[in-house]
Amino acid sequence: MFKCPRCGYETEPSPINFTCPRCGSLMEAVLAELPRDVRFRYRRRLGVWSYVQLLPGPRVRVTLNEGGTPLIKVGKGLYGKFEGLNPTGSFKDRGMAVGVSLARSMGVRSVVVASTGNTAASASAYGARAGLRPIVLLPNGKVARGKLIQSIVHGASIMGVEGYFDDALTEALEMFKSGKAYSLNSINVWRLEGQKSIAYEIYEEVKVPDNVIVPVGNAGNIYAIWKGFWELMQAGLIDKLPRMIGVQAEGAAPLYETWRRGVDSLIEVNAPRTIASAIRIGKPVNWLKAIKAVKTTHGLIVTVSDGDIMRARDRLARRGVFVEPASASTYAAYLKLLREGVVDSDELTILVLTGHGLKDPDSVKG
Repeated sequence: MFKCPRCGYETEPSPINFTCPRCGSLMEAVLAELPRDVRFRYRRRLGVWSYVQLLPGPRVRVTLNEGGTPLIKVGKGLYGKFEGLNPTGSFKDRGMAVGVSLARSMGVRSVVVASTGNTAASASAYGARAGLRPIVLLPNGKVARGKLIQSIVHGASIMGVEGYFDDALTEALEMFKSGKAYSLNSINVWRLEGQKSIAYEIYEEVKVPDNVIVPVGNAGNIYAIWKGFWELMQAGLIDKLPRMIGVQAEGAAPLYETWRRGVDSLIEVNAPRTIASAIRIGKPVNWLKAIKAVKTTHGLIVTVSDGDIMRARDRLARRGVFVEPASASTYAAYLKLLREGVVDSDELTILVLTGHGLKDPDSVKG
């Protein structure tokens, strides 16, 4: 069923209506009844569909064998979940496998996304795989070259938008509402269902970590990972949740300010600025769900500077792990929280490294 995280309104799930008719908030997908005997093991040939017991069941399944990314040891008690090893180089592939499968099953011909780059690359690849027409709306001059090239080679129709990601999203949603194309942005409840598989894979390797640190842009992923662990607890497989920690760049921190002030509406940032383009978002649509994930696990949201991000990226690279700046924000946050005594090296902490470093080659100074 669908349930509103703000007012509690419940209704039957829909493939196209994602907002609460009572208060306008984005709905959550809640399993009406959890399977009695949840057993799964990741299989490469199935990708995210290894976890079909806890996923929607579209008639057609589209996959590029996404998922199965490694946990790489970074330091004492610290591991990176390297999502950069997904087919298009980011965690977006998990959700796109489910979202595009649903779109294909519905018989739509075109899908649309607004993007800072990773969503566009993933939608372009999975749309092409499914025989759909991908349309991507990108903020002019604000998308990393590696991500733009991916959209081009996969044959997407590319539209430039003046302004920021949030302006592109407004136009993409208008296309969706007018019936021109099916939205695969994270307003789409079903796309987040694919992303929760990150939690299932972490559980398969290390059970429940003490902390999970996630970059926060449009705020869907931290919620999706929380939801994965929450469902495992509801199924009786675990008896606690990890502390969810969201990280934003100082120049693009709407969720941090909202959480810090404890207010009931999002404090928007009209001109977000950070070298970490993947989280350069001022009006995250999933902010309410992200706040829920943080509050229910006694977690927190932290900010880091661009300088801290790039130093963290270099430190990870010296350990053999090359990530894009947004991914490195998690390591920067960990080092900051370690210094402040908020996390401890004796705890088990997972950094969600959301994208490969080759996504943003221009951020590397030769």
